[in-house]
Amino acid sequence: MIEVEQVQKSINDYIDNQSFEGKPAELYAPIEYILRQGGKRMRPTLCLLACDLFNGNIDDCMVPAVATEIFHNFTLVHDDIMDQAPLRRGMETVYHKWSSDIALLSGDTMLIKAFQYVLNTKKDYSYEVFAELCKVALEVCEGQQFDLNFETLDNVTLEEYLEMIRLKTAVLLGSVLKIGAIVAGASQENQKAIYDFGINLGMTFQLQDDIFDCYGDVKIFGKMTGGDISDNKKTYLYLKALELANDDDKKILLDLFRMPKGRDEKKIETILNIYDKYNVKNIVTKLMTEYYENSLQNLNSIDIEEERKQILREYAEYLYIRNK
Repeated sequence: MIEVEQVQKSINDYIDNQSFEGKPAELYAPIEYILRQGGKRMRPTLCLLACDLFNGNIDDCMVPAVATEIFHNFTLVHDDIMDQAPLRRGMETVYHKWSSDIALLSGDTMLIKAFQYVLNTKKDYSYEVFAELCKVALEVCEGQQFDLNFETLDNVTLEEYLEMIRLKTAVLLGSVLKIGAIVAGASQENQKAIYDFGINLGMTFQLQDDIFDCYGDVKIFGKMTGGDISDNKKTYLYLKALELANDDDKKILLDLFRMPKGRDEKKIETILNIYDKYNVKNIVTKLMTEYYENSLQNLNSIDIEEERKQILREYAEYLYIRNK
């Protein structure tokens, strides 16, 4: 069995030895820029840990694992354009450092690069891995469009929001774990169980991110708080507050979220005061914990020795108690 630190070092070493340079330089420089930033490397780490869980060879899994990291960073580049976010991981976003046009093209190039990496995996499972990445790529785009749609709707339900974050965030964690299981030759039952583990872990992760966006420390979280409020994003916190609010507070919430996008400190302060009034942070934290506990149940259901699951169990706990 391997350690998380060992896996992450292997991923970073592999990426550091890859060249993403090319011409025109303006197209490729942003790719070098974002992939050299590091980050959690959560998705390739989970991919390799899943492969190891099922006694697979993680060297065989490195290329598809790195493909998932490139794909994930493609989604971030495009996400930052849509959100007009100036910071990511405490550094300028690609769109802010260069331009939205360059960020758009560089993001497209990263998506193509991710597919090229998958095509370089072993023929034994390259089709299955490619099919899984194509599936999740479509789902992430669907989730992103739902997210955009919600910004101009007043009647988004809590269930619709949860389905949106499942598509936008959770399915990628499920898929990277499944890809690791595919490479290791795991059974269909175990592939489904590890995928479901990733879905519930992804829901945990996104709800935690929603909380951080309102209450995180910018020095730790790496981006400005209040971004979701500034962008009129109907997060679970907002929707729960809307459900619980009295008529006056409900009108304030609706009116403020009909304002044009843009940072307004008074708006952010007012919204957060309403969130605090109705205790929505604790409500979302409780829901996040339920998803986390479900993820552990999925992991427990996998038909493999208990001691082999310990690393993934500890990694899930690390994600659950993280502060950024």
